[in-house]
Amino acid sequence: MINIPSDYSDVRLPRQAQLRRVQRVIRDELTPLQREVLLAVYYGGKTQAQVAEDRGVSRSTVCRTLHRAEARLRRFLRY
Repeated sequence: MINIPSDYSDVRLPRQAQLRRVQRVIRDELTPLQREVLLAVYYGGKTQAQVAEDRGVSRSTVCRTLHRAEARLRRFLRY
């Protein structure tokens, strides 16, 4: 029989497993635009204004796309 703790707040996946899940969701569940904006802002060190200028869109479009990507990440990474 499996011993399940009564307090689930302590139950976490190992860090490497968490990173693999995040990578899989970014790769498989985000649209190409969401993926590009998310990676440019969080991993590429670009500002929303720089991404908007590079893509030829308004900053609010980039902001909205980033917000939707983050919401989608949260939804798919929920336990």
